[in-house]
Amino acid sequence: MHVPDGFIDAPVSLATGAVAAAAVAVSLRGARRELGGTAPADGLGGERTAPLAGLVAAFVFAVQMLNFPVAAGTSGHLLGGALAAILVGPFTGVLCISVVLLMQAVLFADGGLTALGVNITDMAVVTTLVAYGLFRLLLAVLPRRRSSVTAASFVAALVSVPAAACAFTLLYALGGTTDVPIGKVFTAMTGVHVLIGIGEAVITALTVGAVLAVRPDLVYGARGLTAPLRLRTSPLRPAPDAAPAPAPAKPARSTRRFALAGLLTALALAGVGSYYASASPDGLEKVAHDKGIDSKTEEHAAKDSPLADYQVADIADGRISGGLAGVIGVGATLLVGTGVTWVVVRRRRGRAAAAENGTAATGTADNGTAATGKTA
Repeated sequence: MHVPDGFIDAPVSLATGAVAAAAVAVSLRGARRELGGTAPADGLGGERTAPLAGLVAAFVFAVQMLNFPVAAGTSGHLLGGALAAILVGPFTGVLCISVVLLMQAVLFADGGLTALGVNITDMAVVTTLVAYGLFRLLLAVLPRRRSSVTAASFVAALVSVPAAACAFTLLYALGGTTDVPIGKVFTAMTGVHVLIGIGEAVITALTVGAVLAVRPDLVYGARGLTAPLRLRTSPLRPAPDAAPAPAPAKPARSTRRFALAGLLTALALAGVGSYYASASPDGLEKVAHDKGIDSKTEEHAAKDSPLADYQVADIADGRISGGLAGVIGVGATLLVGTGVTWVVVRRRRGRAAAAENGTAATGTADNGTAATGKTA
């Protein structure tokens, strides 16, 4: 659903650019809490979660290269907002998808540069907010077990895709550059993207379920899922007043093997699996062509990029060219995504250290004042 330049006029593009910038700024602040670990019991710290957030961005980039057929002459691909939000948190999820969209626009000429605000607003902000909000709502009413997380992931991802299609329709109604009845746009967009949403739901549920099976502690949406243990007592005997001694904390589990497995999977999907992806246009491209929305499409400013259209320039073999472009994209997205989250983590640690130093200084000053009073 990458919107190219020329679909939406300049005023609406500028407005969505401001919305996207504000959303990224808010997400940078919110991600500090998500990446820093919410409690000592979760065993997560910035040093461990920052690389995982970059890995999620790289994985989403890789899976987005795997277009799957949804109807005659139409394909779809993962948007990733639901997956990222459930794995690393909604604020960090917005950052992950924004990094993916930035890499695609700048390096691969996929999604317009002037339409980058439209794409971030639609594919990063709307999908993440809708998916994670519905996900939390479902978890509140479903039984507290891991299977509920997977089921909620499926439904949240399914709904997030037509929600993004509705958001695009609204933006087109406000600033579309062609004269196409909005009712036709809405019907066509929502219809095809409901089908794409099914594919999105399957991919999201399978991925979340796989991570839950091996490392449930790394799934942000599953934190606090296990209910605290309660002491069972006889109905005739009251519970003792003294609380049982807390169990010793388990040592933090290494994430290196998990991260390596995830990276190898992303590289395999982008480097090999992408060759077998559907060549049919995705949902937005198909609707735009059928309804005439693309009549004023503008050439991409990065059309001469050596990686444009996910092909490495001057390599004739399509399989090698596309696979190498995918590998480069995974690596670049991993580096940028990890870099952004590291900055967030370091700023969080810096502020925490400054607060501790300030508290210590205040305490020292108070002690000095008290000592002076005793001397007097």
